[in-house]
Formats: sequence, structure tokens, C-alpha cells
Amino acid sequence: MAEDIVGFPREKIESVGEYLDAYAEAVRRGFDSVNREALKQVAAVLAEVYRARRTVWVCGNGGSAAISDHFACDHLKGVAASTALRPRVVSLASNTALLTAIGNDFSFDRIFDYQLGGVAQKGDVLVAVSSSGNSPNILRAVEAAKALGLRTIGFCGFDGGKLAAAADHVLHVRVANYGAVEDVHQSLMHVLAQFIRMSALEAGVAPASTKF
Repeated sequence: MAEDIVGFPREKIESVGEYLDAYAEAVRRGFDSVNREALKQVAAVLAEVYRARRTVWVCGNGGSAAISDHFACDHLKGVAASTALRPRVVSLASNTALLTAIGNDFSFDRIFDYQLGGVAQKGDVLVAVSSSGNSPNILRAVEAAKALGLRTIGFCGFDGGKLAAAADHVLHVRVANYGAVEDVHQSLMHVLAQFIRMSALEAGVAPASTKF
């Protein structure tokens, strides 16, 4: 419901220190808003796909593109550390030449679904990151992924947008501030990577033994 969304900032704040405290509270409330059962399901889906050696494709725009790239880094490298898991994770936002070629020749709305059409296979998973939940290229990617037989995971914020209804599994951060939403999305990416790795650690390996 709209009344559950944390609006930030609600008024002008004069001190940067006070702004930090208020921002931290908005982020805290964003964490609190994440559905724990949905998070459990997402962790299970990713762990299953990693064990099956299928591919996780990740996409996002702007700050969410950075999260997409970071997701590929930490899940591909970090999850494998001291475990038998060898995740296959690809950020669809990372190839500048390909993104601009698709955007120039077709449409910016096609930069993700076009890639999926050429490389994704049934049994893979798409992770779509969009703070607003309404980015056209993200929604097209989810639609294309489903048509190809992929399960879909959506990271969204604000009121969830269309992504909240389109994705199979949704991690919704109920905050109306792009920075705060992205901070929580980034942290959720870390939480998932570290939890999945911890759950798959080889016998005798301490959970904190590897730097992420």
C-alpha cells in the first residue's frame, strides 16, 4: 500500500550530519520492508541454479546497472570461494559496444531483451533491477525471459511499479528515494552472495574466511 512507502526527505534538512542520520533511518526502514519469505525464496532459486550450472542473467540501468555488474562479480567470484559451487552469472549491462549498437540500431528499450534472445536458455534465471520498477527495457527483459522459459527475480523500490507484478519473485524496498533503494538493493545482493556461499561451505571452513 502507498501509505507503507517511506518518503525521504519529507522536508529540508539544514545539517549534513542530520541528513546522514535521517538517510540512515530511511535505509533502515527500507531493510525492514523487505519480505523475508521472498528473500528466502530468491536465495533458494539462486542456489538451485548455481548447483545446476545454469546461467543467471542480471540487468539494470544507471545505478542499477552498477548493481548488475557488482552482482556478477560477487556471485561469480565470491560464492565459489571454498565451495563446490561454480556460478555462471552475466551482467547484461556491462558490454558498452553491444548496448550502444542495439540502442542505436533498434531502440534503447531493446538492449536487454535482445541479448537474452540470443544467449539465454530454458532453466536460466533473470535478475532485473529497477528502483522505479517501470523501466521499459527492464519490463521487456522480464517478458522475454518468461517466453524463453526463465524464472525471473525483480529488485524494485518505491511502489514496486510494474516489475512487482511481472517478476516471479520480488524483493521490494518500500522507500521513495533512489539512493536508499539502491543501497538496500546492493546490500541484498551481498546478503544473497554471502548467505549462499556460507550455506555451501566445505567442512571446516570458517564463514568469514574469504574476503568479498
